[in-house]
Amino acid sequence: MSSKGKATAAAGPSLLKLVIPAGKAAAGPPIGPALGQKGVKAIDFCKQFNEVSKAYLGEIPLRTEILVKPDRTFSFTIRPPATGWLLKRAAGIDKASSERRVCEISAKYLWELAQVKKGDPMMARLPLRSIFSMILATARKSGYHVF
Repeated sequence: MSSKGKATAAAGPSLLKLVIPAGKAAAGPPIGPALGQKGVKAIDFCKQFNEVSKAYLGEIPLRTEILVKPDRTFSFTIRPPATGWLLKRAAGIDKASSERRVCEISAKYLWELAQVKKGDPMMARLPLRSIFSMILATARKSGYHVF
């Protein structure tokens, strides 16, 4: 039987997840190869990403989800930095450890982090108190003393 009569399944959209420093997207690795495999010009994405992310201070690592559609168009969502990164930045340290107390951090600051994380589309429906509890648990497991 000939394969001419068979319909080929259309490829659906692809989701790429990358961590990109705010305002520092470049067409080189890992962005260029990841988008190039999907037929998207990396430079187009980089221009848009850098424009949107310039509102963030410094080179904050932004978790970015890029949805590439079959027609090679794309959209992207920028999520706030990971909780661990935010905690380390607040403490001024490079690495946390659950085996020792690395520093002290105030509950008030954790509440402010919860408000930042509330902007994450994945947490938008959660109550602020629940987000705070998750951040508090992360802080304690990472060796922070919360006061």
